[in-house]
Amino acid sequence: MLLLLQIILCCLLYLALVKCAVRDSGRNCLYFYPDAYLDEAQKRGIADKTEELRKGKRFMTFFCLVIFVVLIAVIAGWNGVKDFHTACFEAYLFLVVMNWFDGLVIDLLWVGHSKIWRIEGMESVPYVKPWRTVVIKRSAAMMLYLLVAAAVGGIVVLIGKI
Repeated sequence: MLLLLQIILCCLLYLALVKCAVRDSGRNCLYFYPDAYLDEAQKRGIADKTEELRKGKRFMTFFCLVIFVVLIAVIAGWNGVKDFHTACFEAYLFLVVMNWFDGLVIDLLWVGHSKIWRIEGMESVPYVKPWRTVVIKRSAAMMLYLLVAAAVGGIVVLIGKI
């Protein structure tokens, strides 16, 4: 039950970080949009793709660092995990759930149905990723998260030895 609560809190943190980035307009984080959308926004004079990608790198660095630190703090601190297998399992569970939360809740539901993400002057350009793309990317990410979970597990074990 505690893990479920922690996963929900991590998903809420994830959502809060994205909401802080977007604020009241998708224009604040065009770097989340597909490349074709960014290309078209640049053609229409709405955005500079290079600058948007630079902003995206800054945000994603901050975002990943926050999520990574919180994940380690929850597993090592709150849960008191000291062994590698349990730490890896918990990290992988958190990462996979947040991955699908992002794909389904944030990308398809929130982005797909909220006016915040619609940008004036870009109404005719699709910006929501198709279901197939979301499923493929999220499935591939699950493999990558095995490596990230192993790294988190190693860090948790090191913290446990302190």
